[in-house]
Amino acid sequence: MAESVTIARPYAQAVFRLARESKSLTAWSDRLQRLVAIADDAEMAKVVGNPKFSAGQVAELFVSLSGDPGNKELAAFISVLAKNERLDVLTQIQGLYEQLKSADEGVKGAVITSAYPLDDAQLKNLMSQLESHFGGKLQPHVEVDAALIGGIKVAVGDQVLDASVRGKLDAMATALKN
Repeated sequence: MAESVTIARPYAQAVFRLARESKSLTAWSDRLQRLVAIADDAEMAKVVGNPKFSAGQVAELFVSLSGDPGNKELAAFISVLAKNERLDVLTQIQGLYEQLKSADEGVKGAVITSAYPLDDAQLKNLMSQLESHFGGKLQPHVEVDAALIGGIKVAVGDQVLDASVRGKLDAMATALKN
């Protein structure tokens, strides 16, 4: 996994720079998402790994399926990936690109672990409170962990806000031991 991320990083950085310079961050986000969907297709995987097809043919097929066949930058990007046999790291490229895009936009990832599933209204209310607490826009990722017993635990970068019953019980146990 680490090796594929290492391989994908320069491609993601190059696409990010291109997208930022052309002020098309969202468009490239959509393009990369489509490319990942194409690459993940079982039939396409047979074509990509088949020595009967040249890199140019594979690139042309990707471009034609991309929904944006007239985009020269996209065609050049796919062509470089195909020639370097790097179409298999498109998922990692997209993930790294999204991280760069979020950092550029000042959006931080927030892992919210809740004892119970949150509905949309609860999540919206919680996000407004968390964004004011952490001082910025947050992109939530919600997980459910019944071991928390009640409440939530939020991790944003290296900051953790533990408002769970399990966290309070653990803190109480530590205080009693001391």
